[in-house]
Amino acid sequence: MQVSLGLRILSALIAGFVLGAWCSGSTGAAAQVLAAIEPIGHLWLNALRMTVLPLVFALLVTGVGAVRGQASGAPVAARSMAWFVAALSASALAGALLTPFMLKVFPVDAAAASALRAGASHAASQVGSPPPLSEWVLGLITANPFEAAAKGDVLQIVMFALLFGLAAARVAPTYRESLLGFFQGVVEVMLVIVHWVLRVAPLGVFALAAALGRRGGFGAAGALGYYLALTCAASCFIVLVCYPLVRCLGGIAMTRFARAVLPSQILAFSTQSSLACLTAMIEAARDALRLPQQIFSVTLPMAVSLFRCTSPIVNLSVVLFVAHVTGTSIGLAPLLAGVCMAVVTNFAVVGLPSQITFFTTTVPISYAMGVPTDILPLLLAIEVIPDLFRTVGNVTADLAVTTIVAKGARVDR
Repeated sequence: MQVSLGLRILSALIAGFVLGAWCSGSTGAAAQVLAAIEPIGHLWLNALRMTVLPLVFALLVTGVGAVRGQASGAPVAARSMAWFVAALSASALAGALLTPFMLKVFPVDAAAASALRAGASHAASQVGSPPPLSEWVLGLITANPFEAAAKGDVLQIVMFALLFGLAAARVAPTYRESLLGFFQGVVEVMLVIVHWVLRVAPLGVFALAAALGRRGGFGAAGALGYYLALTCAASCFIVLVCYPLVRCLGGIAMTRFARAVLPSQILAFSTQSSLACLTAMIEAARDALRLPQQIFSVTLPMAVSLFRCTSPIVNLSVVLFVAHVTGTSIGLAPLLAGVCMAVVTNFAVVGLPSQITFFTTTVPISYAMGVPTDILPLLLAIEVIPDLFRTVGNVTADLAVTTIVAKGARVDR
């Protein structure tokens, strides 16, 4: 029986952390070996970071064209796209408002946070201080995209990629196809590199986790447990909100919707794939909810390919958790930047495995908000657990939005 990559990474995290914590404070041979392999973790981390900027840029350029094509096909597609954007924006705002509140009311244990910081302090990334709101707004558009790329100004690169993609969608078909084909090729090349990097992820995560355990001891486990509870709760929040929204905006009783979506939720939890749940969602829309076929046959395929409602709230929770642990202050301007980035990057990473999307989405948000990124690889290692709840939330939101779009279509007749 072949073990999935997520489980192998998680096993490497646990093994490295336990071994490092066991050797904490020791100067014996085992501690010296762990210290010697620590650079392997940082090499792996740099290899993963190397792909983020070109991958995000190329994904956005090609993704804007795909979204534009999907939305212009029919009124139902355009209405669905409008609801997708609205739901993603609401998800991001919920993350920006609720996560700081939760972290303030239920803060991470100081000793656990200190242990987690100690484990990542060896190579803490230097992220510039967020600028004032007026300066941030003026800096959205860069005068030199190449300079912005060299400096790692991800927000400026994202804005340039959006404009580039919108402009590419309006040129002559010959040029448009050539441009989008080129950037699609860049995406494929970057994904090959990412897959190479992820193949050795267990080794890199083992080295990073061993360093964390060696410096922070077993106390860091408490902070990781808090992180799991926070991110899983964020996905559960999306699930719970869907039921009253379906009642208010879709005109379907919550109990009826709950019975209809339950088989898809169970399948989502077991497969961690929204695409694998498409057939079950179509059956629920047709048989249990009795939605018009001309609605769910358009909206549901679009939803599983373009819409991940849990991504903004969970990804913002990830970055705000890191900011809380590292003592990074988040002002209004970087928080707004994080909200915008959380929505935009959703469309850049749809259809990719969670091990790839985690880093490709959280790093741009972190840079936009001025939050260090060195704890993220350790959180990536336990992403297999939050991803279960992410998928359940995404599937629930897919069917909820389809129900709401169908209600609007019935009113339009």
